[in-house]
Order: sequence, then structure tokens, then C-alpha cells
Amino acid sequence: MATTSTRSRSGANRSTSKSATTDRTQDKPVSSNGDRGLSNFTVVAGAAGAGMALGVLAMLGRKVAVQAPTYFAGEWDQALAAEHKAVLKLFDALQATEDSETSKRSVLLTQMKHALAKHALEEENAVYPALRDAGEIAGADELNSEHGYVKQYLYDLENMPNNSPEFLVKVAKFRADIEEHMQEEEEALFPLLRSKLTAEQNKLLTQQMNKEGFKLA
Repeated sequence: MATTSTRSRSGANRSTSKSATTDRTQDKPVSSNGDRGLSNFTVVAGAAGAGMALGVLAMLGRKVAVQAPTYFAGEWDQALAAEHKAVLKLFDALQATEDSETSKRSVLLTQMKHALAKHALEEENAVYPALRDAGEIAGADELNSEHGYVKQYLYDLENMPNNSPEFLVKVAKFRADIEEHMQEEEEALFPLLRSKLTAEQNKLLTQQMNKEGFKLA
């Protein structure tokens, strides 16, 4: 009888132990596939968002770097004169190339096209309107019209063989015309406009010009 009682108690203990183990197992949180999927999506989305943010910051950093020389050159007329000099340096480099240096010519022409596009936007969207408001309508319209010929030169150069002697002939003609345009701005119309504006108006025009340049920087 004592043996039977001992066996009964032993069986009861084992049953109780199994029940407790089952309860503990049931109490553990179960991670579903849906939870894991949501977690993975959150990680991927976070990484994508961080990547986009870094991309935007990199783009803004590049724009700031491109516009910085203009910004630090001084007020609007000084800044535009500095850009003129930078473009002429690109002409120097382009005219120093050999007919065999086709890749170098392509790169320099692309750089020139970008520099002139940014420069034109600054003038056409800020400076030339200020010229018209100051009563220099004919002068502003003439300068704006000459920008059309600048674009024509760039188009012609991009669409002709850049390994021929005629390429540099066209570049030389382009340079002569654009230097005349720059001289007219720097020696005549820009000083005239500056004299007609107050110090505050010149400061505002400088801000507007840099804002336009930043768009294409």
C-alpha cells in the first residue's frame, strides 16, 4: 500500500510539472511572420529615407559649392564680372586643345555651357528686369537678345565635329562676340544701373541674383 501511494504521488508530481511547463510555454510571446515583415519594412524604409536625405544634402552641398565663388565675389556687378573671367578661362583652356583631344574639348564645352546657362539665368531673371525698371529698356533688351546668339554658338559647337580645325575657328568667333557683350555690361550698363539704385536696392539685387544662380548651380 505504501508503495502504491508513493507511485501515485510521483505520477501527480510529473503531471503537475508538465502542466507548469505547458503554461510557461504558452506565456511566451510568439513572433508572427507579419510582425517580422513589418519590422523588415521599417528597417528598409528607414534606410531608404536616410539615403534620400543624404542625397538631398549632397545635392545642396554641391549647389552651395558651385554658387560660392559668385556669392563671395561681392555685390551683383562684381559677382557677374567674376563669372565673366571664369568663362574666359574656359575659353583659354578650350583654345589650347589639339584636334586630337576630343574628349577634353567635350568636357570643357559642357562646363562652359553650364557656366553660361547659370550666368544667363542670373542676368535674365534679376539684373535685366532691374535695368528695365530703371528705364534702360533698350539696353536690357539688347543684352537679352545677345544671349540668344550665345545659345546658338553653343548649339553649333555641340553639333559639329570637334576634331576639325573649324571647331576652334568657331570658338574664336564665339569668344570675340561674348567678350564684346561682357565689355558692354561691365563698362556701360552695369555701372549705370548701380548708380541708379540705392545701397539697399543693390543689396537686394545681389540676393536675387544669387537666388537665381543657386537654381542652376
